[in-house]
Parts: sequence; structure tokens; C-alpha cells
Amino acid sequence: MFHERELRLGPVWMAATELPPGWRWRLPGRERPPGPETGRLLVPLRGTRLHAVWDGPESVSAPGDLYVHGLSPLQMSAFEPVGGREVCRAVSVGFPTALPRLPGGGVDRLRGRRAAGDSGVGALLRGFLTQVVGHADALRPADGPRLGTALLDLLSAFFAHLLESEAAGEPECRRRDLTLRIGAFIQQRLHEPGLSPATIAAGHHISVSYLHRLFQEHGGVTVSSWIRRQRLEAARRDLADPLLRATPIHRIAARRGFVHAAAFSRAFRAAYGLPPRDYRHRALAPQGPGAAVTAPMT
Repeated sequence: MFHERELRLGPVWMAATELPPGWRWRLPGRERPPGPETGRLLVPLRGTRLHAVWDGPESVSAPGDLYVHGLSPLQMSAFEPVGGREVCRAVSVGFPTALPRLPGGGVDRLRGRRAAGDSGVGALLRGFLTQVVGHADALRPADGPRLGTALLDLLSAFFAHLLESEAAGEPECRRRDLTLRIGAFIQQRLHEPGLSPATIAAGHHISVSYLHRLFQEHGGVTVSSWIRRQRLEAARRDLADPLLRATPIHRIAARRGFVHAAAFSRAFRAAYGLPPRDYRHRALAPQGPGAAVTAPMT
């Protein structure tokens, strides 16, 4: 039988839920106590694994987890028993996102994060919530605001810990992500003769020196040499494509960003050991089963 109890702790609300295993549906727009609640924390308690859908994103939280989710109301949830328990229990917390000691938008960056609640600040927060739920019957009305203040402090400490952990690994992740985006940017513009380190850097709002440093860190090559290699590889694939058999070589070179056919021919021969015409002839010539033309780059 479904049971939910709500507690108002000043600017914070808590909802302790108990229900048997199975699907529990909650429609968008369900009313909550009035207040500045704009963020939520989900805490599956002992014996519960929760599958939840929050206006699209889906999550699975197990006992010991703390899950930060967004403004959207719960659309669907399924509580599973763990270890043979019959009753599923969970606590959800609503709080204002403008928490003390956090930068603006700090909580927004954590939405969708699942964090461990069995150690450190997470364990303290989870223990506090469990204790409040366990002693709810003994609480007086005046206790609510005071407990709410303590809970906000714990929430601030918990979120600050997550943000600091994120920041510790952020520089490398951001550099890797930026390098991947730059690589995709280059691939989409190989046909542009004006593609250069300067235009790439400008397109990503970074300096040319930082762009070169990224390529040295992640590939050990210069930006210009990487662009040249990608253009030659693309041209080589085109030359070996039977569907492009009738396309003149100078057009293939031009569509891959080479302005001068002679310069393309010299670069291709230096890279693959054959002039473009000879490579195409070998690649498109009838061959035996399993045969293939290989021309590794020198």
C-alpha cells in the first residue's frame, strides 16, 4: 500500500515514501508546498532500487546513492526490493537552488548526477535525512525551520564537494572535448582552401598558440600537417572509389582543399609512393579475391 509523508523544514521540504514493489505513476503538475523549491535530491533508502523518469531523462538509483534531478516532476517510477525486502523506501528533498556558498548555477551543473551516499559528506547528508524521517513524529513545529537551516548547510557542503570533484577533472575533459570538436570542425571543412590554424582558432574562440598546444598534447602533430594528412586520406579514398572513376583527379583534389593540381600530385606521391593517376589505376584494376591496394602514409 502506497504511503507518503511530507515534512516542511523552512525553505526545504522532504517526502518519505513507502510502497510495495511495482510501478508507481505520478503525473506532471502535482502540487507541492509553496516555496522556492527548484531543485530536488532523491535518496533511495535501504532495500530500495528506484527506476525513475523525470520529463524524459531516465535514471536508476540504488541504496546508498544520492541523485540530483531537476525541476520537472516525476513522471514515472518503479521501486524494486533489494535483498528480499517487501517494502520500498525512499526520501526526496526539495530545496532552493540559490544555496549559500555555491556559485550561481552551481546546482544546475549537477542535475542528472548520481553520487555515492555511503562515505564522506554524502554519508552525513544521507544519515541526517534518515534520522529526520525516523524521528518525524517527535518533531515540534518550531523544529522545522531550525532543521531546515542545518539541512541547507549540509546540502551546500555536499554540492560544493561534487562541484570541486568535477572541477578537479574538468580541465583535461574540457581539452579532450575541445580537441574532438576541432577535429570534427576540420573534417567538415576540408574542401575549404582557406582552412588554417587561424580560422580554426577563431571558430573556437581560442588562440592559435593554444590550438597548436592541443594538437601537440593529443596527437604530437602540427595543425597544418594534420589538416594535410586528412585531405590526402580523403583524396586517396576518393581515388579508390569506383563511383568516382569518371571524376577528374584535379576535381578530386579541389574538393579536398588542394588548389593546385601539381602541388597535390607531389604531396600525394610523397605520402603514398605513387602519383595519384597510378594509385587510381591500381586501386580500380580487377584483382583476385581478398586482394586490396594498400598505400600506407610515409
